[in-house]
Amino acid sequence: MKCTCQCSCLQWLVLALVKLLDGNWPWTSKKFRKYSAEFSRKECPRMNSVLLFYLSYLLCLCLGFLCVVFVSYWNSAWRGGFAWDGTALQFNWHPVLMVTGLVVLYGNAAVVYRIPLTWGQNKLRWKLVHASMLFLALLLTVLGLCAVFSFHNANGTPNLYSLHSWLGICTAALFAAQWALGLAAFLLPCSPMAFRRLVKPLHVWMGGFIFTLSIAACISGINEKLFFVLKGSTNGTQPYSMLPPEAVFANSLGVLIIAFGLVVLKILSNQTWQRPEAVHEELSKPLLGEDS
Repeated sequence: MKCTCQCSCLQWLVLALVKLLDGNWPWTSKKFRKYSAEFSRKECPRMNSVLLFYLSYLLCLCLGFLCVVFVSYWNSAWRGGFAWDGTALQFNWHPVLMVTGLVVLYGNAAVVYRIPLTWGQNKLRWKLVHASMLFLALLLTVLGLCAVFSFHNANGTPNLYSLHSWLGICTAALFAAQWALGLAAFLLPCSPMAFRRLVKPLHVWMGGFIFTLSIAACISGINEKLFFVLKGSTNGTQPYSMLPPEAVFANSLGVLIIAFGLVVLKILSNQTWQRPEAVHEELSKPLLGEDS
């Protein structure tokens, strides 16, 4: 069998060489040249767009991973680690949970519909992935808020007095409302189609708005934390204005968060990367059942 296969391949190569020498090779024909030109005109831009998406998505994943690594290392190496005992070690959970949940998980959940490999699959399963990732992000956000409120209460520190705290609590509240509205509109079988049509543009816009707010809250939180802990002679540290290593590292974390946000917003704003979908698939099929 192996010998026969090798002979057949050798015969095919000889025949191809003869056709090439005779000028009868398919790529010399007008029909093939026309097909090649049509393919280049239609398919090459689409292939380039898909390639550019995957490069952007890979960058998104790498930046998100670096954000989690940086915020974890910052609070482990410079702030002493983690605990849940009402001390400053408990506070260290707050930035880690907020960056991981409210920025990295939220951003990746927002772009999951844009992955071209998912376009040929049933959207219902990706609705579940999208909702599950956002629920996990919301859970981490709530835990992050519990960490900081519990720490403040244990040490007699006032809550919700800074601009950072206002941004953070508003972002978390809008996030919770957004998730509940998405559940009611797109996952419950009792949701009417007219309500889904009404909610969908608002849901998309609010998603980007909440993500932008979360980045602003995290950046302001990093800055506020550095002002509190790098006071110079009062607590034995170098002042923030001298840019000690901790300040450089935490500022770099802020830059990574901004870069991650810009990549996510770029993916969301590119119209050619939107998932092509039939109206009936999106609007008339809830995840948890069928309409009555």
